[in-house]
Amino acid sequence: MREVEYYHSENGQLVCDICPHHCPVTEEKVGICRQRRRVGEGLIAVNYAKAASIALDPIEKKPLYHFRPGSAILSVGANGCNLQCQFCQNCEISQGDVPTRHLPVEELVRMAGQRGSIGVAFTYSEPLMWYEYVLDAAAELKKRGLAVVLVTNGYIEETPLRRLLPLVDAMNVDLKSPGDEFYRKLCKAHIEPVHRTIRLAHEAGVHVEIAHLVVTGWNDRDESILEVARWIASVDPGIPLHISRYFPHYKYFEPPTSEAFLHRALDIARGELKFVYLGNIASNGGADTVCPDCGALIVQRVGYHVKVMGLKGGACAQCGRTLPFKR
Repeated sequence: MREVEYYHSENGQLVCDICPHHCPVTEEKVGICRQRRRVGEGLIAVNYAKAASIALDPIEKKPLYHFRPGSAILSVGANGCNLQCQFCQNCEISQGDVPTRHLPVEELVRMAGQRGSIGVAFTYSEPLMWYEYVLDAAAELKKRGLAVVLVTNGYIEETPLRRLLPLVDAMNVDLKSPGDEFYRKLCKAHIEPVHRTIRLAHEAGVHVEIAHLVVTGWNDRDESILEVARWIASVDPGIPLHISRYFPHYKYFEPPTSEAFLHRALDIARGELKFVYLGNIASNGGADTVCPDCGALIVQRVGYHVKVMGLKGGACAQCGRTLPFKR
């Protein structure tokens, strides 16, 4: 067992301080993520070193398009999430509990250096609710020169985030909506901590990309896409945005996102941002990277088949413009 890194005592209860929910936890009652439990006078991370899913994935599957393109990364996740998204596409482990295997940090690090993997992506469910394990593993991975990637909803308090960021190479953060109503009604959360996470990660020099799932009946509007794109541009217009297609799942059963709208959303977002991509949909060129200045094809992607063709060092091979790629 591993003690939770951030919690405090209040009125005889132990309150978790990892995320903005600040759940009170007792020996009988767990918090929203279900992964902290009181044992005596301490708060224990019950999911420590318990892996629910593990696989070797293309880095593009995270999705990360500007970080080590064409590489493979060991991907691992645990049960639990601190959001309750009605449309969750991975609810089996985020909202439920599937069988796990014991995966000590030492074994994870050993596996991460095999089969051509560049490191570890903590993904599938919410890695920030696996905080203690991610923190310990990331420190060991960095010692061995292996990459640390988070695929996250970004819903974490500032203090634990700042402690983790120096150990992280890249993040894909899920920005679900331009406003708070979506978060409150569909996810039981708030948007500001997510905005803060994106800003702080970018300021810390972490490579950041954004995922935006377009949910039918909620954020499938021109003005919603425009607002998301403009907020990202206020941080950095060079941050890549992945606009992704929703499919009915868990507790939300509206039809899949309109393909026509997704293509329109691509055009709208590209009016504000330099790198915008479509996901969960076959698209002609919607996954390719082109130079914002000269239009040269930099990276061609068909599914997870990747061809880097126009990148010279960190710049466009044709016009010399510096591009936000980490290789």
